[in-house]
Amino acid sequence: MHPYHHACSSAKKHGGEPEDYMHIHSWFDDTKAFFGDARHRALRHHTAGIFWCEEQFGATITNSDLKEIPVRIIGEQHVLEDMGFLPTAEWWLNQMPLTPKMNRVPAKPDSSPIEELQRTMAIEMYKTEG
Repeated sequence: MHPYHHACSSAKKHGGEPEDYMHIHSWFDDTKAFFGDARHRALRHHTAGIFWCEEQFGATITNSDLKEIPVRIIGEQHVLEDMGFLPTAEWWLNQMPLTPKMNRVPAKPDSSPIEELQRTMAIEMYKTEG
């Protein structure tokens, strides 16, 4: 959904004009600049992202009807309209496969058993250190 359509939905629900809500809905979808498909949502369309939105814009906004609207409610509306539920950041991360590069230990396809053991030990040591 385009940020404008989210803003129209907010105006219908809370009063005021769509322009009152555009900055919030645009913030959620700014991540399309990094990734053009629905995976951009992994960066802000989750429960932590809703709290980040509140940190960015404050606890409430005052719309053009002079009604104070909680930013968290607007954020929840945005995520629900796009996702159909309120995922957590953990849910998004669980959708991504863990790769050797994420552990800073390169995989060696033709490694010896000793090299494989060393690699496994390095991964385990990295997990405990940090």
